[in-house]
Amino acid sequence: MNVMMQWTYSMARRPQVLFTSEYMKAAAALLILEDLEKTGRVKDVEFKDEIGTSWTKKELTKLLDEIKEEPQDVTVYFDGGYMKEEGMAGAGIVIYYSQGKDKKRIRMNRLLEELVSNNEAEYAAFYEGVKELEVLGVHHQTVTFKGDSQVVLNQLSGDWPCFEDTLNAWLDRIEEKMKQLGIRPVYEPIPRKENQEADKLATQALKGEFISSTINL
Repeated sequence: MNVMMQWTYSMARRPQVLFTSEYMKAAAALLILEDLEKTGRVKDVEFKDEIGTSWTKKELTKLLDEIKEEPQDVTVYFDGGYMKEEGMAGAGIVIYYSQGKDKKRIRMNRLLEELVSNNEAEYAAFYEGVKELEVLGVHHQTVTFKGDSQVVLNQLSGDWPCFEDTLNAWLDRIEEKMKQLGIRPVYEPIPRKENQEADKLATQALKGEFISSTINL
C-alpha cells in the first residue's frame, strides 16, 4: 500500500509550513513520521492513499497490522496461446508477491475453449490472472500487470481504442472485476523474452500439461 504524507512544521514565533511527500510504502511513511515527531515540531499529520482515502497515524498503523499477512507487492505476468483450428487457447499466469516476510510465486495455466482470435486468448489469460488474485485475497492495492500483448495492455490503459465487440466484452469484464476488488492496475508491456514463464505455461496448457503451484522464493 502506497501513501503520501502531509504535515505541518511549526516553530515558535515563526510561520508554519505545510509539507507534502511523494507516494511511498505505508510502513516507510510511518517510520519517517516517527523520526519527524522527535523534533517536536510536527502536527496535523495526514496520510492519503492512491485512491484519495485519508488516514490518521493510528488508523494507518491499525490497517497495516490487519493486512500484514495478506499478499502485497503483487506482479502478474500473463500470456495467451491460440490454436485457430480448434478455437482453443492456453492461458499462462505467473504471480509474484510478498506475504509477511516471505516472497512467493504462483504458476498456473488453463485451457480455454470457444475463442476466436489470439487477442481474445490474451484477454482471457489476463482475466484468469485477475480471478486468481481474487482467490489469493488481493484487494484494495496497486497491482502491476506485465505481458507481451501490446493490444491488451494498451487497450486496458485507454491508450489504444478497442473497436471489436468481442474484445470490448473482455475489457468490460476485467475492469468490472478489478473495480470489485479495488485493484489499481499498472500496465507494463514487456518483450516476449521477458515473458517466457507465462508463455511456457500457455503452451503447456495447449498440450494438456496442467500446472498449479505455489513456492517460497
